[in-house]
This record gives sequence, structure tokens and C-alpha cells, in this order.
Amino acid sequence: MGNTGPAELLAIWEAGLAHHGPGRALLLHRAARPETGADELLSLPVGEREADLYALRRALFGERMQVRAECGACGEAMEFDLDTRDLTGDLTSDLAARPQGQDGGQDGPLRVEEGEWTVEFRLPTVADLEAAARAATEGGGDTGARTAAEAGGRGLSGADGDGFPGAGGPTSAGGPLGAGGPSGAGGGGAVAGDHAMVGGGAVGGDHAAGGDHAMVGDHAMGGEDAMGGEAAVAGGNATGASTAADRARRALLARCVVSVHRSGQPVPADRLPAAELPEPVQRRLAEAAERADPAADVTLNVACPACGAATRAELDIASYLWAELDHWARDLLLDVHLLATAYGWSEPQILALSPLRRRYYLELCADG
Repeated sequence: MGNTGPAELLAIWEAGLAHHGPGRALLLHRAARPETGADELLSLPVGEREADLYALRRALFGERMQVRAECGACGEAMEFDLDTRDLTGDLTSDLAARPQGQDGGQDGPLRVEEGEWTVEFRLPTVADLEAAARAATEGGGDTGARTAAEAGGRGLSGADGDGFPGAGGPTSAGGPLGAGGPSGAGGGGAVAGDHAMVGGGAVGGDHAAGGDHAMVGDHAMGGEDAMGGEAAVAGGNATGASTAADRARRALLARCVVSVHRSGQPVPADRLPAAELPEPVQRRLAEAAERADPAADVTLNVACPACGAATRAELDIASYLWAELDHWARDLLLDVHLLATAYGWSEPQILALSPLRRRYYLELCADG
């Protein structure tokens, strides 16, 4: 990670205001890998990006994440802490254990055999997911289609919701994990200080996924259950959401499928629309992708303290981290305003102060 002091982070935040989910995720990823070009970042498997963003989050805001989720059974609001060391350790292990070649896809396509079908495909990249999101919102522009494209689960899935990892997404989880209260400000992060607070609203709202984010989830070729549920159509109608999900799934399949054979005979791409692959084949594709890139999706099983029911909750680190950065930046700019008013200092002078010294001067202003 390069130089990510307060001035640099404010510049990232300011640039991100002109973007929605995918653009913001790319800005954050570039902060995590400043030596890597945008094209190369977009070509990475999603799991690799997720691992980078968790590492960035830990460096900036510390190890502890406070998150909220809503019980899918009774609606109870749940708050709990996560330790990024546990999450990043699992993600690192997942990346190291990613299989190779036709069984795993780093050095070649993945292969799935189901009945008379043999399909080779590659893991979706971040660029593939952005293309799927664009496809999901084409041809209608209605709120339902837009909502489905943003909120859909992370998966190329069959009708039962299995998918390129984590097809359940917000629908099965009752919503993505939201940012909780104060972040791990004491975790030694570079910009934690007193202002490493997590935004109050659920991640996936205006700060995080209000535009194109989730790129139809993160591995989104979502199926009917993953994309057509109540959460997916919160802003529109079920028909619009289902149509958007179908467009996204077809687009991602079309981009990622390398070859198809049926009964040993090659099937030309123009004779096999992606949507016509049998559901068992699509399900096997989803399972193979999840094994090959498990870090692409972090989904937790949270037990409700009120009713005891288990809720599957998806943690979207790009949205979560953006919400934290947004809250931190707005707080910091308020500090700059107060100190500039009180002392006549410039913004660079104020940003050059450590968080502890800024807090001390603010306390003096309040006492005076």
C-alpha cells in the first residue's frame, strides 16, 4: 500500500463522489495497489480484489469491524463485531489454495461435466461483473431493473439460488451487512484517530451501492431466487428485477464461457445462447467457480439473539469500506473548518497534524 495519508484519502473520497459502486471500488483498489494499473486491477478475479480491500481496511481503520444485520425471521436488528485478522487470514488461505488449470482456472479454464454437456469457462473478473451490471440495466431503465442489478446476489446461479459464489446475497440474508457504530479506531490504522466511525446506514444504501454497485452482486449471474426475491425488488417490481437478473446472467455467461461440447460435439456460441444451458449445468458452473475463488464472497451465518433463527448475511467490503471513508472524510473536513476558523490555518497545515493534536486543538476551541 502506498502513501495513504489524510490528504491522499480525501482526494480518493472526493473522486469517488462522482462515481457509484464499481468506480468507488476501483478507486479503493488502486489505493490498496497503487503500483498496479486500472486495467490490470479490472482483470483480477474478484476474490483477489476482496483480499486487497480487507488489507486496506485493516491498515486504515484497524482490525475491528462493527456491523449490523437484520434477522430474516423476526426483523430484529443485530449488532456484532468482526476481527479482520480472522477474515483476511481466511481469504489469504483461500487464495493460496486456489486450484490450478482446468480444475481451478488460474492457468487455464475451469471444466464442468454434467450429463452430455462439457463446459469450459474462466472465473469472472471485476470487468466481467461491471459488464454484467451494465447489461442488467439496459433495455428498461426502470427502478426494478436497476435495483436488481445493484442488490443481486454474488452469483451465476440456477433457479434454486446456488451461484457463482454467494448467490443468495441480500435476498437470502435479509439485506447485506450494514456498518455499525464506531470502527476500530484504536486499531492503529493510519487514519483511524477519533473519526474512524462507520456510517449509520446500512452499507448498500446511498453511500455504497446507490449506483451501479454490487455489479449485480460480485459474481452475479444471479438466478431467479437470488435476484427475484423481495430484497431484490425493493425499489420496483418483480418482473423488472427478474428481467435484469436474466440479462446479467446471460451477459456474464457469454463473457466467461470458453467452450461448450454436447455429446462430444462442439456447440458454436451463436447456436447456444447462454441462458439455454440446462439448470444442472449452470449449478455445476456455480459450484466450480465457488471452489476456485471462494474469497469472492464473505457470507456469515448470524444467530438472532431474539428468536434464535440463523440469518445468512453478506459482507460487501467495498461498500463497507466506502461508507467508513465517507464518514471519516466528512468528519475530517468539519475539523478542518473549525480549526481554520479558530486559528486561520490552511487545510494542508491542519491535515499535517496528527489526529491526537487535532483533537487537542479542537478541545481547546470548545473550552474557549
